[in-house]
Amino acid sequence: MFIHSVYFWEREGLTAAERDEWLAGLRSLLGIETVRGGSVGTPAATDRPVIDASYSYALIVSFDDETGHDVYQEHPVHDVFRERCARFWKKVLIYDAVTIDA
Repeated sequence: MFIHSVYFWEREGLTAAERDEWLAGLRSLLGIETVRGGSVGTPAATDRPVIDASYSYALIVSFDDETGHDVYQEHPVHDVFRERCARFWKKVLIYDAVTIDA
């Protein structure tokens, strides 16, 4: 399985309507046909020195394989998300991983 983890830091001064638009855009990505599972979230209330909870939103998406991820990256829904929502964040950080069967 291929896991795509994206962390966004919000640009200052967003309105509630802009946040709603951003969240709708994030949720739209979960409907791309190669997505096998996914969630949109905010930092948990855990407080340990090793935790970075400075981000605003997280998008965690799983695919069968890297090919599914590549389809997602080139998908028109993903393009629309970037075009409409990139103005809402000041920083984005992505971690991609492949699972290791235990």
